[in-house]
This record gives sequence, structure tokens and C-alpha cells, in this order.
Amino acid sequence: MTLLRQRMIEYMQSRNFTPATQRSYEHYVAEYARYFGRSPELLDTEAIQQYVQHLATSKKQSPETINCCISALKLLYLKVIEVPWTDEYFPRVRRQSKLPIVLSQEEVMAFFDHVPGLKNRAALMTCYGAGLRVSEAVALKVTDIDSKRGLIRVEQGKGRKDRYAMLSDRLLDALRRYWRATRPTHYLFPSWKPDRHMSAASLQLACREAAAHAGLRRRITVHGLRHAFATHLLESGTDMRIIQVLLGHSRMETTTRYAQVSPQVVAATVSPLDRMDRPVKTKRPDRPPKR
Repeated sequence: MTLLRQRMIEYMQSRNFTPATQRSYEHYVAEYARYFGRSPELLDTEAIQQYVQHLATSKKQSPETINCCISALKLLYLKVIEVPWTDEYFPRVRRQSKLPIVLSQEEVMAFFDHVPGLKNRAALMTCYGAGLRVSEAVALKVTDIDSKRGLIRVEQGKGRKDRYAMLSDRLLDALRRYWRATRPTHYLFPSWKPDRHMSAASLQLACREAAAHAGLRRRITVHGLRHAFATHLLESGTDMRIIQVLLGHSRMETTTRYAQVSPQVVAATVSPLDRMDRPVKTKRPDRPPKR
């Protein structure tokens, strides 16, 4: 391991970057150095632009992947190497604005009717019923379920933050039935090894199978259940700030995306035209004087 790589790892650890982010950033910087065959310390801003162009044209990488690479290089140069550059040397690629796919409540019911396996069903119901990310759901411990207060403790979620999620009566009932049947001791959704939790990939596979068996032709992911959770709360009149807290979003801008995917909210919004007390009078064109 090079000294520069060690310094980068130590910086990310000191800032509590998640292990997944650390591995991702290490990978991008290593690929960048391998492409030029030189240490990043010997490269300049032109090399960064050349590499980004290579990712976009030759590698056909998505804007999300390219932006993640840019974030890794920005951290390396500005925080670790501490070169006197500014943010303008790390322009991000513009992404296409796409609205997430959101299931209707009827589709969610049909989806759960086709989930294979008791554990998969309980885990996916937790993702929808509490709005959890897939990584948060699979890592839940038995002790994270606070049935007395109706809460789920999410330990070290995205951004290394703890928070509480809602535990509805129906979800609690489903989790109790699952617990009585399987008796997990540590992780709520254990892997075949009792000391490890189930993988996110296995839950994603169960989600795809359920969507296919339910006849849902759209691409449904576990994260789509989280989108559905937020959208359905919004449609029922829940305040956006409460939804922000439940989802664990740091910025309100992230939460307000769900207002764009709710046609019921759009349809139920009263136009200012309909709020007018009197009908609008149109001005008639002037008639020529009679002769």
C-alpha cells in the first residue's frame, strides 16, 4: 500500500465515511492512477478532465458513476494532497432528471402476496412499512424493535447517523409472527450463518421475483418500496418535514422529490383560478361607432 493511499484511508476513517464509501473511493482513485500509470500526485487538472472524458466516451459510464469518481478525486486532491485548487476544477456531470417508479397501494398489496419466504416477506414489509433503506433493514437487530414505544432503532444508517423509524401495528404484528416462527437471536434477519445478517443482494432478488410473480412489469427494487412509503405518506397528508425525519434525509430538497411523483397531490391541489370569488369578465373588443 502506498503512503498516499494510506493517508486517504486515514482521512476517510477520521471523517466516519462508511466502509462502502471508502471501498468505492479507493477503487476510483486506483483506477485513475492505473489509467495514467503514475501516482496522482504527479498529475494535474488536465489529467482529471481527460480521465472523465475517457469514462464518458470509451467506458460509457453512467453520470452517477462518473460523479462518484469525481467526488473521490476531489477528496484526494483537496483534502489529502491539499493542492490549491477550487471546486471548479471538479465539474460534475449533469444527470437526467428521472422520477422514481412508485407503486400504488393496490400494487404494493399484490406485491406482498407474492413474496417468497417468510423472512423475505418480513424484511420487505419492514422496508415499506418503516421506509428503510435495504442496507438498514437487513442489518436490524432483534433489540432494535421497540414494541412498547412503536419505534425501530436504525443504527448507523446512511451518513453514519442513528435515527428512529416508525413501527406500525400491522408491521409489528407481521414481525411477531415471523419471530415466533424463526426465533432469531441477534440479527432480526440472519444469514445462514447466525452471526451475520442476510445480504442486500438476496433481498433484492426476492423483490424482483415477487414483482415478476405479481405481474408488475415495471422495474421494482427494494428502494422503490421506500419511495412508495414516502409518496403514500405525502398523499395521506403527512407533513413533508415529518417525512424528512422518517426517511433520515439531511436536506429537505431530497425529500421534496416525492412531491413530484404523487399525481394525487397534483390533482388535489386547488388552482388559484378556482379560488376566485367572481367570474372573470373578458373585455369585449371596441365596436365601431354607428353611423
